[in-house]
Amino acid sequence: MDGDSIKQKTRETAKKLFGKGIKMDPPYLTWKAFDRDLANDFSMFITGNLYSREVLTIQERQMAAVAMLAALRATDELKLHIDAALNVGCDPKKITEIFFQLATYGGMPSVNEALHTFREVLEERGEWPLI
Repeated sequence: MDGDSIKQKTRETAKKLFGKGIKMDPPYLTWKAFDRDLANDFSMFITGNLYSREVLTIQERQMAAVAMLAALRATDELKLHIDAALNVGCDPKKITEIFFQLATYGGMPSVNEALHTFREVLEERGEWPLI
């Protein structure tokens, strides 16, 4: 893919993931504050190349992302990716199940923190309670 195609794919994928829902600054803005060129390279790699691959669906990628971020207890990034998962059509009940599955690998504190973060996102989106 040429540079213009990657830039276009980056914009399209970023819009799908982060174009609606909660309002928070994406990590890109932090990267850009330190190094604009490197921020653009990161963005094009992550969003333009990796997230646009078709081996996994965008929903599967987001479910994997929220599972890994929850296990790492990276709550700011988790909040961003929970929102993105919902934006691309991930089922909230499946996200909940992913967080409960985390008990085996990350322990109950990770489960509790992930569910708390998930609830915050749902409340901010006006989608709480789930039932």
